Amino acid sequence: MTVREIDPRASFKASGDHPVAIPISYGRLVAAGLVGNVLEWYDFSIYGYFAVTIGRHFFPSESLTTSMIEAFGAFGVGFLTRPLGALLFGWIGDHHGRERALTLSIFAMALPTFLTGVLPDYSRIGLPAPIILVLLRMMQGLSVGGE
Repeated sequence: MTVREIDPRASFKASGDHPVAIPISYGRLVAAGLVGNVLEWYDFSIYGYFAVTIGRHFFPSESLTTSMIEAFGAFGVGFLTRPLGALLFGWIGDHHGRERALTLSIFAMALPTFLTGVLPDYSRIGLPAPIILVLLRMMQGLSVGGE
């Protein structure tokens, strides 16, 4: 097979003067995408389900409504960072490969999900708690944009 006959859908890696086709494992990519998507929607549903509790523990206020609005504001920040994630992970995919970008975006979703679960609340560490929560939601938004 000459260079002109290489499948245009294949990924390439430079090897000397000639491109070498890298076999793509579509099954692995689909599985990784599925895991990332399930993790994403799991996180969104859990956050929405526990919004009252999250608001009470991370955004304490005299009014439960105010705490919930602040909790949903932190939830919404993730949506605002999605376009930036698409740009960032698109660049990573262009320069380092789509599989690497997808894998990185899945890890960038899993890590903040875990850290959110172990994050101390406002009564323990004060103001850093909601700030860290918002930063973690931003990181999740970036990773979702990359998927």
